[in-house]
This record gives sequence, structure tokens and C-alpha cells, in this order.
Amino acid sequence: MESVRVFIAIELSDEILTALEQVQRQLEQQPGGEAARWTNKEGVHLTLKFLGEVPREQLDTITQAMQLACSRYAPFDLTVAGLGCFPNTRRPRIVWAGVQEPTGSLSALQADIDRELARNKFSKEERGFTPHLTIGRTRKTARPQEAEALGSLVAATQVGELGHMRVTSVALMRSDLRPQGAVYTQLFEANLGQA
Repeated sequence: MESVRVFIAIELSDEILTALEQVQRQLEQQPGGEAARWTNKEGVHLTLKFLGEVPREQLDTITQAMQLACSRYAPFDLTVAGLGCFPNTRRPRIVWAGVQEPTGSLSALQADIDRELARNKFSKEERGFTPHLTIGRTRKTARPQEAEALGSLVAATQVGELGHMRVTSVALMRSDLRPQGAVYTQLFEANLGQA
């Protein structure tokens, strides 16, 4: 039985991707920046649910759950602003750009997609949803002091707002892992309703 590695995400505008790329270049050139592996801009998405390896036959079930959840929400705006690290800047593993959506539509949509998928026997998300864009990961080879320097750099970098966009759809993305990095392909797009 053939399986595909998939996740559900919001694809970002070119304006936001370009702004993120500029921030990455800025960080990369400063002390501490070399401790991170910076994400290609094609690989930056606002992930709503990571499903992992899924049998190909289940893709229809996933797309139907996405359509049902998305039909309940009107398009909404989000803002990308600020930087941070998971789990924190003292021990950074992931460097992220923040996502703000003050009406609560983004979090409600994510929870609704998760609920619809759980009805179809997909495991429910255990962790709370923290909307973010992964722009870099600490290199496995980075020494503790190099990782610490990366965290300090992120903490000291003020970027403000990097862009706004209107969210009108959610995508089912395929992720093919290759030696040079993951390659992403959109398999399906569910439009938000016009409620």
C-alpha cells in the first residue's frame, strides 16, 4: 500500500516569503547565524496539521474533512511579525517568525480541521496550536555555545511587521524528503467559505 507524507498548511504570499528571506540573510551574516540551517523560502508554510505518512487511499477522506471545516470560515487576514525560538532562546532548536490573527479565526479553523480529521480516525493534536513560521533549525553539529549565540542573536533582533496577507484557502501539501532537503507539492486546495 503506497503512502505519502502530507501536512495541511496555509501557503504564504510572495511578499511575506521575500521579507522572511531578507530576515534570514540578515541573521545568517551575524555572529551566531552560522549555527542554523535556514529554511528555503519554498519550504516555509503556516502548518495547521502534520499528518505524516498516510496511505494514498485516505487522501480523499482528508480533503473532504478540509472542505467541510473550511466551508465554515470566511476569509481572514493575518500578519507576520517578530522572531523567537522553540523551546526558548537559551536552547534554540527552531527559529520562527510569529503569526498574528486577532479575530481567533485562524485558531478556530485549525481546531476545526483537527476535529474533522479526528472523526475520521486521525490522531488529535496533543499540543496547543502556536501559529508560527519555521525559518531555521539549529544545526545538529552546533556546539552548545554556538546554539546559545544563535538564541541571543534572535532575541536581540527586532524585525517588527514583515507583511500581511488575506487567507482564502488551505492546502494539503505533500513533502518528499530528498538529500538536498524536502520538496513540497500542493495536492489539494480547500477554499474558505464566504460566510
